[in-house]
Amino acid sequence: MAKSLAELKAIREKKLNEINLRHGKNGYRVVVGMATCGIAAGARPVMVKLMEEVQAKNLVDVTVAQTGCIGMCKLEPIVEVYDSNDEKVTYVHMTPEKVTKVIEEHLVKGNVVTEYTMTVVDGKVIDTTVKA
Repeated sequence: MAKSLAELKAIREKKLNEINLRHGKNGYRVVVGMATCGIAAGARPVMVKLMEEVQAKNLVDVTVAQTGCIGMCKLEPIVEVYDSNDEKVTYVHMTPEKVTKVIEEHLVKGNVVTEYTMTVVDGKVIDTTVKA
């Protein structure tokens, strides 16, 4: 069915606002590692869950994107969250179930979910799930 000029203008305005949010300095940018290693480790369901939750919660200040290899295959699936100051938090060994908590705690309330993050000690990545 053909759209009226007013409907087309409304669609254009909505899309321009979405684009402006992506380039603005408010909110979060969430990046999922979707190289072969990430996909093999389960990044695709993580990405889908992120997109579903962001849409369901109407988080208009959150942009979800994918990237290639992040370079830490053994920690995949990896999700990086950038805040408005471009500060990064890296979540490792992500699952769709963990996504729900990260969205609620980090993206909604602003609290990093430290038990899902990686730790760097003396310049080396330490897998937080490995017990001594």
